[in-house]
Amino acid sequence: MTGEADVDQALELLKAFASVGVKAFAVTLTDIAGQKLPKGYYSHCSLDRLRHTPGPMLRAATAQQHNVIVRPAKSQRVELVQLDDLAEPDLRRLGPVSLVVLRTSPGNGQSWVAVEDSTPDFARRLRQGTGADASASGATRIPGSRNFKAKYAPLFPTIEILACHPGKAVQRAELESRELVAPREEVKFAAAGASLIPANQRKWPSYQRCVQHAPSVQGGENRPDISKADFVWCMTALDWGWSRAATATRLMEESRKAQENGEHYALLTVQNAAAAVATHRGNRR
Repeated sequence: MTGEADVDQALELLKAFASVGVKAFAVTLTDIAGQKLPKGYYSHCSLDRLRHTPGPMLRAATAQQHNVIVRPAKSQRVELVQLDDLAEPDLRRLGPVSLVVLRTSPGNGQSWVAVEDSTPDFARRLRQGTGADASASGATRIPGSRNFKAKYAPLFPTIEILACHPGKAVQRAELESRELVAPREEVKFAAAGASLIPANQRKWPSYQRCVQHAPSVQGGENRPDISKADFVWCMTALDWGWSRAATATRLMEESRKAQENGEHYALLTVQNAAAAVATHRGNRR
């Protein structure tokens, strides 16, 4: 049964995000297979609204084996960078510069870093430099809830806060001085109209084919990893000569995950795919 300590952890995370300028959250409820529940998505929830609901929400989620996932809205003060899928030694290294550090499963977790003077490519470089998941979506299971995945049954781990520093924001220079940031890469793209395929003959790659050939999600669940499918689809579209903006717009039309997670997810996926395309092109020279 969920207790007051679990509720306190949930509120602590929400307040930490609010302390750096986050004013709203999206909330998604998923089942043990990772599928969104019917009526399980709330696009704009204020802190005031959420602070009154975590107790009943966590109790219901525990009883019904549902995951409670929150996505902080964009802050006007900082860029929140999610560094996901990190081992505990990496989490300890990031502790001093993190807004919050979470344990999401045994020996594994994530850090959220609030960067005051971020630039368009900095989040990608920070993820690369720390070894974090490049396709992290910017959403997290809320502390105090359980991580309901089939691979953890029957001992589903509880999401825990390992460190929390409300109001903690850092500059790029500090992160670079700690050797947490990958060096800049020179990314060159073909000029408009320079594609080998004329614009009026250019086609979009098959999104369904990317989904069909995507690897399964971690944990042995028999469903495709849509984040990886979206990433490969974006790489293919960019390599075929489509612009970043056009690719992001099209991804919002093709991908249900992009529709659920919003434009930030689509732009982030395209940005990461563009860097990968540039690297592959450089390796072919």
